[in-house]
Amino acid sequence: MNTQEAKRVLETALICASQPMPLRDMRALFADQVGADTLRQLLDDLGQDWAGRGVELVALATGWRFQSRPEMREYLDRLNPEKPPRYSRAVLETLAIIAYRQPVTRGDIEDIRGVVVSSQIIKQLEDRNWIESIGHRDAPGRPALYATTRQFLDDLGLESLDRLPLLEGGTPVEALQALTTEQPDLLADQGELPLDLPADTVSAQPAEPPADSPETATDEFAAPPATPSNVPEA
Repeated sequence: MNTQEAKRVLETALICASQPMPLRDMRALFADQVGADTLRQLLDDLGQDWAGRGVELVALATGWRFQSRPEMREYLDRLNPEKPPRYSRAVLETLAIIAYRQPVTRGDIEDIRGVVVSSQIIKQLEDRNWIESIGHRDAPGRPALYATTRQFLDDLGLESLDRLPLLEGGTPVEALQALTTEQPDLLADQGELPLDLPADTVSAQPAEPPADSPETATDEFAAPPATPSNVPEA
């Protein structure tokens, strides 16, 4: 199979794929007879072929996919007027803390925000497959450690955690909102949830021991290096 035919096969598979395609699946297209370096060159060529069109080829956490360009959003929305789920600021702040300080426990989040984190907020983020428990801290009660998922990166169009915006004077919430200009309703702000209570008003719920809690608010975070679970498969 020559290069042009291989590119045609790869292009067809990517267009027809319902999920981002990792290199492993691309190699399976060619019965492992095409190496990773050749595939990356084919991907670069495809990206150039589609430059200037309404669709672009992008690399995400779980692989590569074709997607519409941001400027096409307003037109495509006319075909599907339904809006995606809207999230409160409490949910968004919790997600931002996890994204920029992971792995963290609920106690860490509560220490930073100054409010009790409702179990429903954690469940909402887990149901969306944006966060997951990756283990437990070696501390009394062994609290769960939360981190973001590859789905979170895919939904925000990121290849790895290194692609999270630098804070540069802003807050993590503002940084995540800046990522959603293509999907303005994805992380919409609806105000505080009734469940989001000040921490000093809840005494019955035991707090999880925080680790190295910052003394200031959430604008002190810095993006961590990418972890193996958030890097595209080679």
